[in-house]
Amino acid sequence: MPRARGGNKRAESRRKTLKLAKGFKGKRGTSHKIANQAVMKALRNSYIDRRRRKRDFRQLWITRIAAAARLNGVSYSAFIGGLVRRGIALDRKILADLAVRDGKTFAVLAGMAKEEAVKG
Repeated sequence: MPRARGGNKRAESRRKTLKLAKGFKGKRGTSHKIANQAVMKALRNSYIDRRRRKRDFRQLWITRIAAAARLNGVSYSAFIGGLVRRGIALDRKILADLAVRDGKTFAVLAGMAKEEAVKG
C-alpha cells in the first residue's frame, strides 16, 4: 500500500471555507456546513454583481447626462445623436463626469449637439 502524503485534505478544505467565511455572523462564520453554504452564495452573488455593477454605472451615467442635457435645452437622444453626427467620440462615463464637474464644457457640447439636431 502506498504511503499517504500531503496531510488531511478534508481539514484543509474546511480551513479554506472558514477562512472565506471570516467576518460572517453566528454559525455562518464558525460551522463548516453553514459557512460553506454562505460562502457559496456570497461567491455567486459577487460574480453576478460584478456584471450588475457595469449595468448600474451605465444607467447612472445616462441619467446624469440626460438631466444635464435637459438643463441645456436638448433631449438625451438628440444630444447623443448630435455628438455622433459631429464625430465627437466621448463615452458616457466622460460625458457624465463633464456634466457633474464642468457644466460650461458640457453646455458647449450640448450647443454643438443641438445645432446638429436642428440640421439633421
